[in-house]
Amino acid sequence: MTSINPLSGLITQLSKLPGVGEKSAQRLAFFILGMPKEEVRTFSSEIIKTRESIRYCQACFNISLQETCHICLDSQRDSGMLCIVSEPREIFALERSAEYRGYYHVLGGLLSPLDGIYPESLRIQELVERLKERPFKEVVLGINSSIEGDATKLYLTSVLKQFNVKVTQLAYGLPVGGDIDYVDELTLQRALIGRQDIE
Repeated sequence: MTSINPLSGLITQLSKLPGVGEKSAQRLAFFILGMPKEEVRTFSSEIIKTRESIRYCQACFNISLQETCHICLDSQRDSGMLCIVSEPREIFALERSAEYRGYYHVLGGLLSPLDGIYPESLRIQELVERLKERPFKEVVLGINSSIEGDATKLYLTSVLKQFNVKVTQLAYGLPVGGDIDYVDELTLQRALIGRQDIE
């Protein structure tokens, strides 16, 4: 008779987290097992509460606890700048750099026809409507350099031609194929300062 690991269910769930392999999941499972029961209850209830209360901002599609996120509500930001990112986590990375003070627009992914992600799958139409309603002086493409990212930037550049707006991208100090949310603050600051015009 085969013995069943009493932590196998928890290890399986923890293994679903990005960057967590089976060994790391096992370490985390034993750590959780060693936590006081009240802390485990607080930890698990916070996960549930966060998942149930988070929504997407009606203006930029960042994550928020309200209809409009804290960035869109901040009147001190530069109203002439809009940075387009693929996911909300990239906003957190760019905010850590403390260099960019404009607003954001979250696409909800990158173009990838092989994975069934086409322009209509992303929030590009919402971006167009937003630019029609509110003119920006500069649109920064804060999108990772990858095959999908480059295809998305190319498509967005063609869409943005109808607007009288300067289009820039982050400087190539960022590693090709790297994710913005894993880049350190100094590199991001330099990438924002050295952003380049897109012809």
